[in-house]
Amino acid sequence: MARPSVTGGIPPAPLPPGGRWMAFAPVRTAVGGSNAPGAAAPQGGMENTRVMDRTTPTAGIMERVFNFSPGPAVLPLEVLERARDEMLSLPGVGISVLEVSHRSPPFDRILEETLNDLRMLLGIGEDYEVVLVQGGASLQFSMVPMNLLRGQPGPADYLVTGTWGHTGAKEARREGRVHVAWDGEATNYDHLPTAGELKLSPDAAYLHVTSNETIQGVQWKHDPVFGTAPLVCDCSSDFLSRPIDVAEYGLIYACAQKNAGIAGVTVVIIRKDLLERSRDDLPTMLDYRTHVKNGSRANTPPVFAVYVLGLVCQWIKNRMGGLDGMARHNAAKAKTLYDVLDGSGGFYHGHAQSDCRSDMNVTFRLRDEAMDKEFVKGATARGLVDLKGHRSVGGIRASIYNAMPVEGLAKLRDYMIEFQKSHGG
Repeated sequence: MARPSVTGGIPPAPLPPGGRWMAFAPVRTAVGGSNAPGAAAPQGGMENTRVMDRTTPTAGIMERVFNFSPGPAVLPLEVLERARDEMLSLPGVGISVLEVSHRSPPFDRILEETLNDLRMLLGIGEDYEVVLVQGGASLQFSMVPMNLLRGQPGPADYLVTGTWGHTGAKEARREGRVHVAWDGEATNYDHLPTAGELKLSPDAAYLHVTSNETIQGVQWKHDPVFGTAPLVCDCSSDFLSRPIDVAEYGLIYACAQKNAGIAGVTVVIIRKDLLERSRDDLPTMLDYRTHVKNGSRANTPPVFAVYVLGLVCQWIKNRMGGLDGMARHNAAKAKTLYDVLDGSGGFYHGHAQSDCRSDMNVTFRLRDEAMDKEFVKGATARGLVDLKGHRSVGGIRASIYNAMPVEGLAKLRDYMIEFQKSHGG
């Protein structure tokens, strides 16, 4: 049986003997040998214990499904395979990346290459620092105002375009004054504002935006540059999915587990002059200067998460044609589903308005909740998993991040067409 190929036309690795991919989860008898009838039971109540034997493939077969989870999300198959192959021993090192010291030369190289690739892919200038921290975007909801709002005379402006923008503004209020320059709550965040709709503060400490709202499925199609205050952007759910003009931003932050890797590491890109706002009364680990000064190693970093981030950067650079190629690929994938929505005659009702529909999270509803549940159940049976929408929006959400294979989109598209026909649509 053929496996799903890696996006971008990367040829899959050769199949193992027997022509199928197998999970390594065999069992052997527990301590003391046989569990056959009449054999003495092992000591310590272990007679029913099943212990992993990592040397022999199991007879059980595990096929990969298409994972539409909003995060942690699908990873490039090539990245998974390389991580698997290097798990026991990094080439030339002799120990696993899970064991390597964050102060060792092997990790020095991993970190340096990852940061260099991020700078190259995004075109980050020398007037910016790039640090890798922990705590996800949720911690950045606090760190941003602690470093950029504390002690400033003006408020922080927030464009609230969805759930995560709302959450960020809520956390910022714990630190100082927040002015909501626009809020799309009245229409359940189904569109983005025009420049004329914004009520910006003349003395804003910064303007915070969310580039892509995963729950509502709305996305800025351009760098959302408004006013003169430093632009701060939560790029968590479309980071490394397309080019952006970093020079337009004061600070960018993004957790990795959607497009750029696995949970545990967060990328922060900050213009150097903004570091001067950080005050000495900040807790040490919540001060951006701490992470810059210590080269992302003020404490033990998530070594494996950094390693995977580096592999994803290499995949984008070497296999996908950089961010320009990645953007074309993602737009084509999204079009596959939006064409079905637009051609369904209202059977599928998209949540986001057409001019701001996300290339990352396709959100839509069917006639009622019962039909939504039937759709999700049928999809799961076909190996299309985690399509249930967020409770605040309902319906269906297909998260089609960088690594979602085109085969997954084709299979979901075909199922949507089949489902509509079978229900008289």
